[in-house]
Amino acid sequence: MKYPIGIQSFDQIIEDGYVYVDKTGLIYQLIKEGKIYFLSRPRRFGKSLLVSTLKCYFQGRKELFKGLAIDKLETEWAEYPVFHIDFNGTDFTRSGKLEDIVEGTVSTWEKEYGRTEEFEDIGKRFAYVLQQAHKRYGRWCVVLIDEYDKPILDVLDTGYTTTIDGKERLLEDIHREILKGFYSTFKLADEDLQFVLLTGVTKFSQVSVFSGFNQPSDISMIQKYETLCGITQEELEHYFAGSIHELAETDGCTDEEMKTRLKHRYDGYHFSRRMTDVYNPFSLLNAFAYQEIKDYWFSSGTPTYLVRLLNHTQEDLNELTGRYYRPEEFVDYKADVEKPLPMIYQSGYLTIKDYNLRRGTFLLDFPNNEVKNGFVSMVASSYLKPKESVDSSSPSPSSNNLDGDEAIRRMWLDMRGSTPPGSVKERKTSIRRCSPSGSHQRLSMVQPLRGSFNSQPAPAVDNCL
Repeated sequence: MKYPIGIQSFDQIIEDGYVYVDKTGLIYQLIKEGKIYFLSRPRRFGKSLLVSTLKCYFQGRKELFKGLAIDKLETEWAEYPVFHIDFNGTDFTRSGKLEDIVEGTVSTWEKEYGRTEEFEDIGKRFAYVLQQAHKRYGRWCVVLIDEYDKPILDVLDTGYTTTIDGKERLLEDIHREILKGFYSTFKLADEDLQFVLLTGVTKFSQVSVFSGFNQPSDISMIQKYETLCGITQEELEHYFAGSIHELAETDGCTDEEMKTRLKHRYDGYHFSRRMTDVYNPFSLLNAFAYQEIKDYWFSSGTPTYLVRLLNHTQEDLNELTGRYYRPEEFVDYKADVEKPLPMIYQSGYLTIKDYNLRRGTFLLDFPNNEVKNGFVSMVASSYLKPKESVDSSSPSPSSNNLDGDEAIRRMWLDMRGSTPPGSVKERKTSIRRCSPSGSHQRLSMVQPLRGSFNSQPAPAVDNCL
């Protein structure tokens, strides 16, 4: 079996015979039920492949979809003018880079569809291109934007500045303004649009790029689209039964034991109150390809924007996990409020583990062992860095007075309020119990704490009804 590791092109996957987990039934539903969408998913979760699949569909490339679910659903296979922009793979910490890409992209489209001297604003110029494409094709336009937020994430909390008209300004603010103007196109060209999808890691709020156009339908936590990216248990057993068997033989265990190992290591993501288990596709494909269970997702890169945010946050990381939250507390990242929870959740380091129907709150915790180990490692690497002391004669306790094991132990205690992996300790924990009358009673109990990850959500303090 050929595994499409690092391949995000739908046509290449199909034409070269790589395994493809069929999502086209959901894609067809998405296309037919709405117009302007936003989808947030962690990095390396299949967002770019989704965009590529949509691009091939709207280009009318019927031959690529033969035998897939959509092949039985679609009867027209019309060709639409498609405008695709991908912000992946570019370093936006360089001043002027975003302007160059946006200007260059729109200029290329103008060469094909025409330009009017009436407009200088980038949003109005793009809207004019869409209008001309609509007239030429006789069909509405499709716009697909992959990783819409990368130009902001690259400079978020960096303090990078540039000088414009003699004034020094933050790159973060400049990028927001450029994207806001660019995305205003979708309001100006509403009559010329058939379908719009923006994907990214983070949904920004308040001073948002979204405020420049009609609010897209955010499907990031919609139940029927929760498995649009990623691999479900059913899909794992259907498409990868042979791969599971081969890996089990390599490790000298049964197929069922291997399924359990894969579930603990890579499963556990939930993107809606329905709580459908979703595996990280990048890690699964790598494990099958290299016949070894390792932490592939975390090893593929660390989100520097999250590290920067955690370095100066005043939040107690120990208090973030294993708690119930209202959606507004973790869905939108507010740039002017230094709360790391939305960024940690949307980056994939926390996920939904339970839903309280009565209160409308969600329990957030680590999805699986790979992510928990990766997050601890990421925080530890920052925690162990030498820090400048106000008094140069007083060395930093995090690096100079502690050996590595002790620093890791303290960091772990700071984060989890528990003990490092492998050790067991008793601590008194105060919890609330619901009495029959509905009032809360406090009781103290002694509970063992272990470093190993428990995939089942722990009883939650906030789940009293």
